[in-house]
Amino acid sequence: MKTTKFLSACLLLLPFMSCTQVSDTKDKAVENKVDKLLSKMTLEEKIGQMNQISSFGNIEEMSVLIKKGEIGSILNEIDPVRVNALQRVAVEESRLGIPLLIARDVIHGFKTIFPIPLGQAATFDPSVAEEGARVAAVEASSVGIRWTFAPMIDIARDPRWGRIAEGCGEDTYLTSVMGAAMVKGFQGDSLSSPSSIAACPKHFVGYGAAEGGLDYNSTFIPERRLRNVYLPPFEAAANAGAATFMTSFNDNDGIPATGNGFILKDVLRKEWGFEGIVVTDWASAKEMIPHGFAADDKEAALKAVNAGVDMEMVSYTFVNKLPELVKEGKVKEETINEAVRNILRIKYRLGLFDHPYVDEKKPSVMYADAHLAAAKRAAVESAILLKNDKRVLPLKETVRTVAVVGPLADAPYEQMGTWVFDGDKTHTKTPLAAIKEMYGDKVQVIFEPGLAYSRDHTTSGISKAVAAAARADVILAFVGEESILSGEAHCLADLNLQGAQSELIAALAKTGKPVVTVVMAGRPLTIGKEADLSAAVLYSFHPGTMGGPAIADILFGKEVPSGKTPVTFPKMVGQIPAYYSHNNSGRPAMRNETLLKDIPVEAGQTSLGCTSFYMDAGFDPLYPFGYGLSYTTFKYGDVKLSADELKKNDVLIVTFDLENTGDYEGTEVAQLYVRDKVGSVTRPVKELKRFTRVTLKPGEKKTVTFELPVSELAFYNINMEKVVEPGDFGLWVATDSQSGNEVSFKVVD
Repeated sequence: MKTTKFLSACLLLLPFMSCTQVSDTKDKAVENKVDKLLSKMTLEEKIGQMNQISSFGNIEEMSVLIKKGEIGSILNEIDPVRVNALQRVAVEESRLGIPLLIARDVIHGFKTIFPIPLGQAATFDPSVAEEGARVAAVEASSVGIRWTFAPMIDIARDPRWGRIAEGCGEDTYLTSVMGAAMVKGFQGDSLSSPSSIAACPKHFVGYGAAEGGLDYNSTFIPERRLRNVYLPPFEAAANAGAATFMTSFNDNDGIPATGNGFILKDVLRKEWGFEGIVVTDWASAKEMIPHGFAADDKEAALKAVNAGVDMEMVSYTFVNKLPELVKEGKVKEETINEAVRNILRIKYRLGLFDHPYVDEKKPSVMYADAHLAAAKRAAVESAILLKNDKRVLPLKETVRTVAVVGPLADAPYEQMGTWVFDGDKTHTKTPLAAIKEMYGDKVQVIFEPGLAYSRDHTTSGISKAVAAAARADVILAFVGEESILSGEAHCLADLNLQGAQSELIAALAKTGKPVVTVVMAGRPLTIGKEADLSAAVLYSFHPGTMGGPAIADILFGKEVPSGKTPVTFPKMVGQIPAYYSHNNSGRPAMRNETLLKDIPVEAGQTSLGCTSFYMDAGFDPLYPFGYGLSYTTFKYGDVKLSADELKKNDVLIVTFDLENTGDYEGTEVAQLYVRDKVGSVTRPVKELKRFTRVTLKPGEKKTVTFELPVSELAFYNINMEKVVEPGDFGLWVATDSQSGNEVSFKVVD
């Protein structure tokens, strides 16, 4: 398999341009074929194309419906023999021979599992996201899957929400770039390639803002915030050529997304020119009934189709109710025709009419060496070093014995993470196995888990772990979350380590031996007290199949960590939502406020100062967005701007020197942030606008350049117009969102 070693620069400019290599503009030949086929279809056959079912029963049961033209797509069928049998019925036995579109949730790998998307975002490396999606497409398409429901590009700023694991974190720009890269990876250079699968950016739109971090909950996102924060990643995905979109479960301001004509027709179709398939999420059309937006199945179908939905996933309101709705004139047949055009168009572009069958005799591509190597690279780059006191890491040659403890040290299923339907834990390489295999000739490994699993409250095994630790030079404690604790419907109100994991870390720390805590989880956890007890902390959002070798190489210094936090880590749940690009208040925190423990008895009401902070948590998070350490150190030189004053059609060129001032070759993720000081509406205190990975040898210095078109400073103003407003701006180039020295420039008319 040819893997991508670099990413075209245009991806970093998204969502401000289209750089897709897929020929997805309307092709006259395809349109003619679509129209010709559509003219032959009965109303029932058209509506059948709008019906997606989940595979059930035996071939014969589904074949009855397929022959009648009542099914357009099937999901959750992964046996190539069955896929071909079903496809043969559609192509050779139905009246019109329209092929099926076979779909599956392939979120961060099919068989070879990459880090969860939040982990991929921690790499700040779009080539990792693209390559991960490409590997997933190659493996999934080999069994007949040609459509996946990914990437998830919901902006998520509440780690209580389990689905934060599936996305790219809190930042609009980072999510736009990584999401577009995933689209490109899934779809390849051409949708018609047998190894390409149609991407489906989800969930459109606003799902990540669910109230209280509670899945499926309502959101309230005003249009300006929707356009400035939540819509840009989807526009970037559309610009990257995404073939399909999925509606979200949530209602926003009282309107469920599946029945929201503003986002589906006005924005997606008219403003962005999207011409692919819009599919509901699982039963989300029918779920408009419990929402209280539709009285029954008939009204649900009516509102979904008239809002701009093309295909319904599994809830059958379309196939059951649309014929009578058309007969009654409540749904126009041209509305049905347009939906079917969108579906047929994508089937033609995927090459399904010409090549409907999968090659059952083709040698397996699962777990290919190149796939495993790519998954390991992703896991290495995704690991975030949060703490490294006294340079305990990487482990030195003086370390002869290591105690490997904790419930995640040898948990092959759990480290794959959420949304892994097809991964095989027998192929997962755990940290314990990797350390023994790769470094067992250098160190003696003593394994004592202490706890059986992450939620285990049984403390009897902790004493055994402590005894093992007492015999070692260093303790490697693997803690975190089981995969079931994150993902869809897996929300938490408490983000502390589950079970007795905190007690385990505390007991290990009392041995006096250095504790290296490795956290594998699906979300940011409130690990402040555990970090305080640890000499080093390495955070790995569930790293997938090759997580063990990646972590082992980092611990022993063969690899140098470079990951950065793609989401803010709160000190405690009460700080949520905590994100870096918040608006300033009229009384922002000064960061020298008196905290709870220092308040004098009978203090005066205004003696603490009247600013925006928590008396118990202060103002700052545990770890800010974009934060991550290395085994080496980097020095940023003075930032220079091409001009102090620019016009709206200019390009700002930012240059600075970056020097490796430490002892290891390492990669720094340099980040550029901007602040619009005064606007017609209040603007965030900082916004990420560029990032780049720079690899430097010890003592090496490079001049790094960012190009930032002034047009990218545009936002939706008080009149709901996207404009660049003239005025003063601040700019930072730094190692994270809280660092760096501000430089200024001005935009003039």
